[in-house]
Amino acid sequence: MTTGQHEFTPRLAHNFSDTEDSPVRALLDLVSRPGVISFAGGVPDPAYFDLDAIRSAYDAALSRPDRALQYSSSDGELELREIIAANLTDEGIPSQAGDVLVTTGSQQGLTLMGQVMIDQGDVILVEDPTYLAALQTFGLAGAHFVAVDCDDDGVVPEALEKAIELHRPKLVYLIPSYQNPSGRTMPAQRRRDVADILLRTRTMLIEDDPYSSLRYSGEHLEPICAIEGMAEQTALLQTLSKSVAPGIRLGWARVPASVRDALIVGKQAIDLHSSTVDQYAAAHYLAHPETHQSDAEKLEVYGQRLRTMVRELPRALPEGTHVTSPSGGMFLWAELPEAYDTDALLPYAMREGVGFVPGSSFHVDTSIRNTMRISFVTNAESEIVEGVTRLARAVEAYEAEQFAA
Repeated sequence: MTTGQHEFTPRLAHNFSDTEDSPVRALLDLVSRPGVISFAGGVPDPAYFDLDAIRSAYDAALSRPDRALQYSSSDGELELREIIAANLTDEGIPSQAGDVLVTTGSQQGLTLMGQVMIDQGDVILVEDPTYLAALQTFGLAGAHFVAVDCDDDGVVPEALEKAIELHRPKLVYLIPSYQNPSGRTMPAQRRRDVADILLRTRTMLIEDDPYSSLRYSGEHLEPICAIEGMAEQTALLQTLSKSVAPGIRLGWARVPASVRDALIVGKQAIDLHSSTVDQYAAAHYLAHPETHQSDAEKLEVYGQRLRTMVRELPRALPEGTHVTSPSGGMFLWAELPEAYDTDALLPYAMREGVGFVPGSSFHVDTSIRNTMRISFVTNAESEIVEGVTRLARAVEAYEAEQFAA
């Protein structure tokens, strides 16, 4: 007898019932089509992966199969954590291996912090705009977001202090260096002002620091975590994704002792431990900088691409648009006049063969539709010039249809 066909829809957990895919991930499928120039993803140029040093690091790891191919401890291999701790100490953040938790990319650090720190309805203060995957991750944990006013130097201290007083947040989430999506960087004095507020109000900080190795101009700035007193109330997240290669999927969290044990339990529940062979390869790579190609060529190329994008982009966008001019990282940010809708603009751009990320997903208030994120690191200068030309045609076509008398 044939069993009758019927539809079955499992009941998702409440937090997933109305969750949408990351718009950047969905967009990457579109912009990966042949002939499309993509300003969408924050994708390193593979021409500057240090293949010889990476290959040597994995050869060294696999020469120790009894360790590199076995299970690992949940907080990470001691050898790697000691190297990371030494590097953090050199950055002005005195650290021991016990302060470090190895994660599967810094994104897992965000997931763990959300899992361990956030209860349903907890207030999290964020920049406006902010990293959309942090909104997604913390949102799944039940966070209620409050966007704090920002300027071209990052979060405005007076606005931050007022928001803390008004909302009593569980956490503050900041990306001080070459922020995703805006590209802006918080100057040294602004960092000290923010630290003073957080210390006085005893507010926990998640400091996301994936881009600080990509500096093209300006002075090196220490993390907020390095300011006296901040290490004990900051979770500092860093990664190899931008400095080495994103496919290695290794990051780490430098965390206060008060949350470390809970994060390890959370890590055990998620994946037991990060890839052991990747950890040993990373340890070898970080311990032998003399084998690396100089980063100078990559930084010079990326910096020139940034300068080309900053020079070219204004000719594609309407009068009155504000475009950031970063000193590092992967992104710049454009705020168009309020009458423009970049979600509606995107199909015009795709028809012209160029992609970008509409800015609405980076705002707590997703009704803000006049912003866009542009990546500049992946494409050669000639492609940037051509891509901006295509974007200019898209904007012209959009204006002709949307603003027709």
